[in-house]
Amino acid sequence: MTFQQSIQTVFRKYAEFEGRASRSEFWWWVVLYALAVAATGLFGVIRFDYGGSLGSILTGLWTIGALLPTLAVTVRRLRDADYPWGHVFWYLLPIAGLIVLAVLCAQPAKSDAPQVQPAPGAEPPAPPAPPAPPAAPAPRDDA
Repeated sequence: MTFQQSIQTVFRKYAEFEGRASRSEFWWWVVLYALAVAATGLFGVIRFDYGGSLGSILTGLWTIGALLPTLAVTVRRLRDADYPWGHVFWYLLPIAGLIVLAVLCAQPAKSDAPQVQPAPGAEPPAPPAPPAPPAAPAPRDDA
């Protein structure tokens, strides 16, 4: 998945916490996020009278605006690597949490993991229908 495809997918699924996200989708989003924070931080040289800067305001706005897509792509990436979504709370631990999440999100996809985990309290899917019995051979007419 290319950079542009990844970013389009993240913005298209900005509030979708179900499904999966590939490693490239997640890591391209991390690259864009870091570049945006760095670019908005460059405006830190423009100071206001009260002591704040344009950079801190722009960085804060970007962080708030990108919060939901970041959480969504992280949850989908964790699911793809077969980890429960609760690991997203590692974001709350300043430095070590980011390291733990980076390691978890760098894991390859688990091919045998279920595609979509059922919601808590949801009715489990019906089991597949049993295979049809083999057809009886047609009678032979030997005349």
